[in-house]
Amino acid sequence: MASHRELKKTLKPRHLSMIAIAGVIGAGLFVGSGAAIQQAGPGILLAYIAAGIVVVLVMRMLGEMAAANPETGSFSAYADKALGRWAGFSIGWLYAWFWIIVLGIEATAGAAIMHRWVPGVDQWIWALILMVLLTLTNVWSVKSYGEFEFWFASIKVTAIVLFLIAGVIAILGLIPGVPAPGLTNLLGHGGLMPNGASAVLAGILVVVFSFFGAEIATIAAGESSDPVTAVRKAVNSTVWRILIFYIGSIAVVVTLLPWDDASVAKSPYVAVIESFGIPAAATIMDIVVLTSVLSCLNSGLYTASRMIFSLSTRGDAPDSWSHVSRRGVPVSAVLASTIVGFITVGLNYLWPDTVFLFLVNTSGAIALFVWLVIACSQLILRRHADALGTKLTLRMWLFPYLTWISIIAITTMIVGMLFLDSTRESLLLSVGLAVVVVAIGLIRYRRQLSPVGPHEHSRDEDLAEALEEDAEAHGHGA
Repeated sequence: MASHRELKKTLKPRHLSMIAIAGVIGAGLFVGSGAAIQQAGPGILLAYIAAGIVVVLVMRMLGEMAAANPETGSFSAYADKALGRWAGFSIGWLYAWFWIIVLGIEATAGAAIMHRWVPGVDQWIWALILMVLLTLTNVWSVKSYGEFEFWFASIKVTAIVLFLIAGVIAILGLIPGVPAPGLTNLLGHGGLMPNGASAVLAGILVVVFSFFGAEIATIAAGESSDPVTAVRKAVNSTVWRILIFYIGSIAVVVTLLPWDDASVAKSPYVAVIESFGIPAAATIMDIVVLTSVLSCLNSGLYTASRMIFSLSTRGDAPDSWSHVSRRGVPVSAVLASTIVGFITVGLNYLWPDTVFLFLVNTSGAIALFVWLVIACSQLILRRHADALGTKLTLRMWLFPYLTWISIIAITTMIVGMLFLDSTRESLLLSVGLAVVVVAIGLIRYRRQLSPVGPHEHSRDEDLAEALEEDAEAHGHGA
């Protein structure tokens, strides 16, 4: 095993495109959306649109920074430069923790489906098999990760596209035996917002987490032969991906079926497929959900390991975790993520409603913390880039106004979690974890908080030098 720290740039454009798509299509879309629809009625569409707008703005800000300086550490590395080493340390570890927890959740979900199909094999064995399979995929090479993700995403995209096509045909009344619904289901069961505007606002806090994962493409771009182009395409496609896959498919569900139907709460996509008269709808959706689970497991392991690798290269994790194999894979970082992932799977079986639930809740608000750090970092780095006259290949719209609007919107959502019974505990535990990690970061880098001496560089000067180096390295200087 080589001791150098260079990752192989073997991800192809088609890999990056599908990784970007897969990042926003999780099992939550197919399963979790039912509860959101039951909460807000057809007005959940407004919640998805509002949450989608925030995600598009965040991805644009992240894309601006990533196109100027593609790094595996992505927003953690940018927080280093913009806010201080303590910030990059803190958000990097919180993000890695989030995806490690996801490994436990998704492995258990996938094992449950496999156990239904093959009940003779214990569920914990299936969880072990899935974890081992995807660990081997990630350890072998980044290209193998990209290939698996390409095909996982292809299945998900094909399923949603077929669902949308069938849904539009049904809405037009062109499927025999399925009458055209018109606006009956949208407006005829208590109106667009049957539970009031407050339910729609609360719905935003429920659905916003479904979009987390779009940022994976900027992390994977660091292992692409043309990262700048890859980032630009991923960011520019965020709008239509959210519009088609989320808003489009949810619109089909609430148009074809009454929002208060019990089958919608249980599994909205299965309910729609069954309304078409298609046999084995539940099995079909099981296959799609299993694909989404495997995709999330694959990406979760990749993302956690790459963030840990980046932290290690910056001295914020054990040095051995930044060593890569001859294939360019940070094997130690992958195995470190996997071991903790195995532990979380075990905790999910042993103490699902106590220890594991506690750990899951500590990661509940991390998505919003990450987005807030991205917005704050972009605000600072963009101002310094403009001051230096740096030519950016991708620019945030209407800067700084939309950046400030994003910061206010994300902060409002964080505060809003306090007022929902379903999210209050998760927020408090997430904040508690964040306080501990930030405290460690501040203690670790307390020297940066001391007054600048007469012979020391200020942080602005250090940041300016870093931006100039980035511009020269990537050919974006003025």
